[in-house]
Amino acid sequence: MVFIHDTQLSLNAAVDLVNTLPETSSDRVDRMSTLGEFGVFLDSQPYSGRVQRDAEELAQVRSIRPRLHELWTVDRDAAVPLVNGMLADGNALPQLVTHAGFEEWHIHATDDDAPLHVRILVETAMAFIDVIRADEYDRVRVCAADDCESVYIDYSRNGSKRYCDTGNCGNRMNVNAYRRRKAQEIA
Repeated sequence: MVFIHDTQLSLNAAVDLVNTLPETSSDRVDRMSTLGEFGVFLDSQPYSGRVQRDAEELAQVRSIRPRLHELWTVDRDAAVPLVNGMLADGNALPQLVTHAGFEEWHIHATDDDAPLHVRILVETAMAFIDVIRADEYDRVRVCAADDCESVYIDYSRNGSKRYCDTGNCGNRMNVNAYRRRKAQEIA
């Protein structure tokens, strides 16, 4: 594993949240516009603390997506002020904690009663601190498929992953390449 468990959980949650944005999908559909879609996202994420699951919380979480997405549009050095801004806006105060469902010591930098969107910002920032400090920012990627803008983190051992996991992009691009090769053989 490239990153420790809690960092990877936060990175995965950020990937999933960013990939709900219309600009990250080939069909340009917002994948978090309803409380039902928000509920599906929350059910798949390990957020502890207060979660309201109401329209106001949905609006707040939706509002931070572009800010998180920006982390995939910059290089390592440009990510630092973005991460620092997220930490400052969340009044981050890192502390070691354990809780039900997560028995290992890990870092929380906000109170469990902080609004969910603030906790998401701070948890993402804390995870990106690990990425930046480990000099692994080249693993923060946008899908290489010509029709996809989804984001992902490359956890492969050798850092060679090129496609996201959201739209079967790797398989689709391999099929397209195969068809091009076959067409050239015929021509």
